[in-house]
Amino acid sequence: MMVSFVSQSNRLNFWQLWNMSVGFFGIQFGWGLQMANTSAIFEYLGANAHQIPILWLAAPLTGLIVQPIIGNLSDNTWCALGRRRPYFLVGAIFSSIALIGMPNASSLWMAAGMLWLLDTASNVSMEPFRAFVGDLLPAEQRTQGFAMQSLFVGLGAVTASALPWVLSHGLQVISPPESHAIPPSVTLSFYVGSAVFFGTVLWTVCSTTEKPPVDMEAFHRQQNRRLGVLKTLISIKRAIAHMPQTMRQLAWVQCFSWLGMYCLFLYFPPAVAHNIFGAVDEDSLRYAEGIEWAGLCMAAYNAVCVGISFALPKISRQIGRRFTHALCLLCGAIGLLSLMFIHDQYLLLAPMVGVGIAWASMLAMPYAMLVGSLPPRKGGIYMGIFNFFIVLPEVVASLGFGWVMVNLLHENRLWAVVVGGASMLIAALLTLRVKEEQAQERSPQTSEAASPSALRPANIE
Repeated sequence: MMVSFVSQSNRLNFWQLWNMSVGFFGIQFGWGLQMANTSAIFEYLGANAHQIPILWLAAPLTGLIVQPIIGNLSDNTWCALGRRRPYFLVGAIFSSIALIGMPNASSLWMAAGMLWLLDTASNVSMEPFRAFVGDLLPAEQRTQGFAMQSLFVGLGAVTASALPWVLSHGLQVISPPESHAIPPSVTLSFYVGSAVFFGTVLWTVCSTTEKPPVDMEAFHRQQNRRLGVLKTLISIKRAIAHMPQTMRQLAWVQCFSWLGMYCLFLYFPPAVAHNIFGAVDEDSLRYAEGIEWAGLCMAAYNAVCVGISFALPKISRQIGRRFTHALCLLCGAIGLLSLMFIHDQYLLLAPMVGVGIAWASMLAMPYAMLVGSLPPRKGGIYMGIFNFFIVLPEVVASLGFGWVMVNLLHENRLWAVVVGGASMLIAALLTLRVKEEQAQERSPQTSEAASPSALRPANIE
């Protein structure tokens, strides 16, 4: 069935928002498998706790380079698939390949290479998706658009995180007894993730269209000014120099909140296996059970994320985006800090409520606060630069947290996650100093008046 574009105020209806966002389900399905299982795969292949951060290094380091470049390219691309959608599709193809290869890695460095490919390709798909919201939606719908993305992020992550446990217990896919063997439930989950990633992104590519520039000749002149390696680097440099004040303030919030989540991604599954389930080594059944239970806990916080994503627009209208985000981050900080007092596997589910609230807000509110302050037609490059403030603390943690684990935390994986809670608390306090700028509307009237090469809002099929 063809769904026509809602012309009044350029507003999109529910199914149009659904179609343009459904690809995020597949992207987060891949991310969910990565976050819940990568550190465990490294340990299955013989990594020690202090080696885990450096094995993750390639992923954020590549994102630091790739995202602003992809953002600039997607700002200045037009082909048969449109402006952003070619990047969705290419990223999905390579991500699907990486998801098949990762559980079949035979060495630590091969697994790290697959992580690098998966993270890079996921970034190629994800960042244009963020700019997609700014392209298609009027200012009053952007919070709703990012919240819809948050909904699919949560649904994808819930399914992906819980899938190994479901396959192992519900479908009786039993882990093998071999030393350092990746369980077949994990391997099968990655195969399913490969199909889901590609299929959902393809859905968005086929169901959502973008209109071409009004003046194609002017658009080609813009391409000549902005594309090319040197021109791209110059564009990135200029964009950084002219970052809006809101973006500069949100940068600190992003650094500390994502550092908190990165500690969770690095160490929560092994922490549950070793600290809560008492696994002595990675070959034991207790270790496999602990990793699977950690996946359920991560599914729980993502389930909370799904519910909260519906409430975020209403809450933000009542108390403002800034206070909404600060309150959500505080909930996450309390959840992670409380882990130091928990020794029962079932009680682990309680802190996941706070983490899920923070996660839902992290995936929506900073972007909703940011997008209105960005210059028209430069959403892609600025969204890519905004990613700097996610990956820079991850790079620092990857390089230095191994030393912290050995010398300060004595290889205690649970305490590493608690450190993430302290970082998230700092982020909550920093949010209170953010000042939002007035939204810059991207309607055809304003954007086309500013430049003949501006892209009109897309039609949705």
